[in-house]
Amino acid sequence: MTRLKVRFKSFEEYLAYDDGEDTLYELFNGELIEMPPESGKNVGIAVYLLLKLVTIVGHQRVRPHGLELEVRGEPRNRYPDLTVIREEHIQQLEKRNTISLSMLPPLLVVEVVSSGEIQRNRDYIAKRLQYQDCGIPEYWLVDPDEGRVLVLELRDGNYGESGSFSRDEKVLSPQFPELDLTVTDIFPGN
Repeated sequence: MTRLKVRFKSFEEYLAYDDGEDTLYELFNGELIEMPPESGKNVGIAVYLLLKLVTIVGHQRVRPHGLELEVRGEPRNRYPDLTVIREEHIQQLEKRNTISLSMLPPLLVVEVVSSGEIQRNRDYIAKRLQYQDCGIPEYWLVDPDEGRVLVLELRDGNYGESGSFSRDEKVLSPQFPELDLTVTDIFPGN
């Protein structure tokens, strides 16, 4: 990962920055850290879930990796693998694909867990705490290594386990109960 020498004093200053590239950066302690590309396996899983969710909420409300969330703590922003936004976000995101802390949170954030202890801890611990702090009602951890989908639901300001699903079990979503999806659909080889 590349660190750029540009320093920002605020998130607003960062939002005004444009390097003319399509590179995604995390803002960590005022410095930009270039995000590495996702693995092909994780992208494939996220695209499959995107197609399933589009049938429920429509194509404008499901955003793939690239939607930016402002969060508290470090880094100051995250790029979930998949996000279901609210209707009012469509217009708010026309100029920049960023949901700030001053906006309502998205309805669902999905992270496809990458292999490796650092990556797993980032998704299971750090992002969980940041997404919980943002008030995101539902957070999925889609874990290819374990062949499992963990669905967390925000209850009284904290994430509680709504369900942990594996094999042929149907994934139950509190926000989208009409979703027809099994873990085998997501990980056909497991």
